[in-house]
Amino acid sequence: MAGSPDPEDFLAEALHDLEVRGLRRTLRCLEPGAEGTARVDGRPALVLASNDYLGLAGHPRLIKAAREALETHGCGATASRLIAGTWDLHLALEAELARFMGCEAALLFNSGYTANVGLFQALADRGDCLFSDALNHASIIDGCRLSRAEVVVYPHRDVDALARLLRERRGARRRFVVTEGIFSMDGDAAPLAAIAKLARREHAFLIVDEAHALGVIGPDGRGACAAAGVEAEAFLRLGTLGKALGCFGAFVAGSRRLREFLINRCRSLIFTTALPPVVVAACREAVRVAAEQPGLRERLWTNARYLRAGLEGLGYTVGGGSQILPVMTYEPGVTMALSEALLERGVYVQGIRPPTVPPGSCRLRVTPTAAHMRADLDRALAAFAAAGRAVGLLR
Repeated sequence: MAGSPDPEDFLAEALHDLEVRGLRRTLRCLEPGAEGTARVDGRPALVLASNDYLGLAGHPRLIKAAREALETHGCGATASRLIAGTWDLHLALEAELARFMGCEAALLFNSGYTANVGLFQALADRGDCLFSDALNHASIIDGCRLSRAEVVVYPHRDVDALARLLRERRGARRRFVVTEGIFSMDGDAAPLAAIAKLARREHAFLIVDEAHALGVIGPDGRGACAAAGVEAEAFLRLGTLGKALGCFGAFVAGSRRLREFLINRCRSLIFTTALPPVVVAACREAVRVAAEQPGLRERLWTNARYLRAGLEGLGYTVGGGSQILPVMTYEPGVTMALSEALLERGVYVQGIRPPTVPPGSCRLRVTPTAAHMRADLDRALAAFAAAGRAVGLLR
């Protein structure tokens, strides 16, 4: 009689398969250093892998707001929003976000992932159709899959293809067009003016994930819809608080009726403990700092342009057109070799491989921030030059 299967066997086999294909991942341990730096697995490094685009995570005003909230509200919300987890600070931040985004209301979520996973389940049902950009974030993909609507994936940024697909499904009860404003891995922007015009003509609802655009582009940093002048065209906009705003959490911005609908229907909001008040207080201050200090955005864009030009000058292929600089390496082995060679030279940039990006499109995702100085960027470029030669990418 055969013995019982060892539950560890299939785990070991799966990990070995990932190792062979160059796709096994590990967690890096970071210890804080001076602005824009950290100790990475014990090694001091300039960090060019963070989404802290405006350098707000360590801003004194945010720390002061968090400290005061910690003293008055304690560590946790201790309940879900519909039980006993809606504190005065949650409502104050939601009101602040609504004003900032220029809409009627906003609703907080614990992360961008939980927002997207719950949002599409709540909004779309059988008979509806969700049109999703091919390079949308995994949270959007998962949320669409969990809904009971038909999901139609349209080619990346292809408005003509989207128009054709919308026409083919005019019989759907409701149609939703879903796109990121700035795409998280490619760093390019959705053609929102054209998409909004198409959605209006086809009577479809436009949903825009502003995760990597919020705080970075548009008037006062309000995001991609504001930059394209289509804020009023969007049915809803989703923003995150853990990237340019340097904190944690997410929100949906839209109408008061949408807010009430999600409070009653969105499972990822209803069935989880609310964000800790200490985090909420820091987020509220971050919104104010981002709006009041446009110089942070200017410095970010100056740094991004300088680093892009320097990398291209070295011979690297750099995609996108935003603060996200995808340095294309194509194959997993080369990608991780370059990442490790950079860390050996004091620069931390994470390699991005499938399934995060399609096969054959591996890259280093380079993200300068407003906290980096010109000397930091020059140091990074010197490291890229030496590391590229060491792994055979550059001559």
